[in-house]
Amino acid sequence: MFFILSGISAAIMTVIELVFFCRKRNVGAYIRIPVKNALTVILCSLAVQKHVMQYAHFIDTDAYGTSNFVKFFIMSLIVGLALQFVFALVNRYITFEEADKPKRKGALAVKILSVVLFALGLAAYYGTVWGKGSFGDVTGDQLIINLFSPTVGTERGVYIEAYEGPVFHTLLFTVLFAVFDFSKFKLVYHGLKKDVKILGDMAKRLICLAIAIAMLIGGVHYGWTEFSLKQVANAYLVDSDLLSDVYVAPEEVKISFPEQKRNLIHIYLESIENSFLSKDLGGFMDENLMPELSELAQEEGIVFSDTDNFFGGPMKGTGTQWSIASMVNQTTGLPMKAPGINNDYGSPGNFLPGAYTLTDLLTDEGYVQTVMFGADARFGGLRYFYETHGDVLVYDYEYAIEEGILPSDYKVWWGFEDDKLYELAKEEITRLYETGQPFNFTMETADTHKPDGYIGPNTPTPYENSYANAIAYSTEQVVEFIDWIKEQPFYENTTIVVIGDHLSMETNFFEFYGFTDDYERTQFNCILNPHPSVAATKKVTTNRTWCNWDYYPTILAAMGCKVEGNRLGVGTNLFSGDQTVFEEYGVEYTNIEFEKANDLYNEKILGGQIELDETQRRLNHAKWYEMDVPDEGGEEDAA
Repeated sequence: MFFILSGISAAIMTVIELVFFCRKRNVGAYIRIPVKNALTVILCSLAVQKHVMQYAHFIDTDAYGTSNFVKFFIMSLIVGLALQFVFALVNRYITFEEADKPKRKGALAVKILSVVLFALGLAAYYGTVWGKGSFGDVTGDQLIINLFSPTVGTERGVYIEAYEGPVFHTLLFTVLFAVFDFSKFKLVYHGLKKDVKILGDMAKRLICLAIAIAMLIGGVHYGWTEFSLKQVANAYLVDSDLLSDVYVAPEEVKISFPEQKRNLIHIYLESIENSFLSKDLGGFMDENLMPELSELAQEEGIVFSDTDNFFGGPMKGTGTQWSIASMVNQTTGLPMKAPGINNDYGSPGNFLPGAYTLTDLLTDEGYVQTVMFGADARFGGLRYFYETHGDVLVYDYEYAIEEGILPSDYKVWWGFEDDKLYELAKEEITRLYETGQPFNFTMETADTHKPDGYIGPNTPTPYENSYANAIAYSTEQVVEFIDWIKEQPFYENTTIVVIGDHLSMETNFFEFYGFTDDYERTQFNCILNPHPSVAATKKVTTNRTWCNWDYYPTILAAMGCKVEGNRLGVGTNLFSGDQTVFEEYGVEYTNIEFEKANDLYNEKILGGQIELDETQRRLNHAKWYEMDVPDEGGEEDAA
């Protein structure tokens, strides 16, 4: 069939050549031209079919349908026309000549406009291709927030991918387009009787403008579809009251701590998810990449699962699936939404100033607090978030260099690698404990970040895939770190929260192992050594439909706190058994409504219009603290 279709194309090209380009119509021409076109068009079309269209066979065609043949026929016509054009140029039946000077004003402006529109369309297209290929299902809210958040401290490999991908391709094709657009030529057909101008400067300008507009529309439409940019339109143009309806202001909730306040160690594991487990544990892998961590969770942890399996995790929610968003979710009980007012998350004191966070609460309750990153915490506004909320030491790469903890020329991966992170974390936790006050230590790992993860000198490499090796070593490291915590004098009174901050964005890994769309990926989560009041709770940990923001009241419950009403922000205490927002309203409906603009979020949370002032808030907590929580208790006392 492919031979027949390309033969028809060759016949069409023969007619075109005989009519327009044959100067001497004799017997030789009627033999030579069909043979030449048959050989060139058929062979070139089959070559393109095999190497460009990636059709496996052109002889055995049983596997192909009608659409395949239609595509091939169109392609063979294009190949034939291209060959005819080259033939005409070589034989000077068509020539490029110097164009006449434009007679109309504005010709230059049209050319510049065409190049700009073409470049914007290319940027939208290649930016989308790169974004989806590099980060997976990036949402509109994440895209908008990241565009206006600080990028200082970004790992070099991320920039390299961007420069070698969308930046390079956009620049390359824009320059080629501009060269054609600004070139001064006309295309002349030397016919049998007279010369005919088939492409002049005006026609070329109009063609370039049409191509540019088509590229812009196509690129923007592709980005709109793939990045779900409808979410961005919703954030600015459509209102919803759902968030306001379910929101409970944490500063107005009675939260009572146990008589002996419990320490908190909150570990965010970069991109660690349950899919890295073996299939028998609910993962996707043939071999468990996290044996030490899964064993620890099964033997000692409380895991909240979305299925009836032991391992499971939260559902994807609006404003949740990147690192800073996850931290915002788990400490404010809120999604991280695209700002509907003039607030870019990227400056001191300007990061959700109206939210009353976990670190605000713990500051009010006399905790000493440190948050530690191996990267520069200015990336994404992390530093501004924690410095805006409570008295928190931000211990990051920049801090370690400035304080002389690391040499000034030290730079590994995003700043310092996880081997160094755990080493410094042990020192900092010891310092916090020695203050004699209850402490909150938060940290985030980085070695499993894209691209490909960090493979250091201590990283074993039993797997063919680099990222798999990074996962295996990273999860082994955190278990060794927890084993160290268990040996410390403060462990008995310390709750440990371990959670993957978001789903992994390392798309190459999922392609390598052949992940399928029907597998539901979820973040790993585990709570170790919770307060006795919730330690025995098991009945409400499976078949839950929940999100990152439910961790805010859940963490407090794990520390032995009583949270009146079991809700903070839009998050629900999972130990209580009360319905989460997802369980009450459904995941899809909730996410769609949370995408939309909300006056409470824009005015109170982003705008900082807090109903209770600082003094009144502290007085409230001083009063509520008198309501002590028993240090011992069982399931019936679960917060």
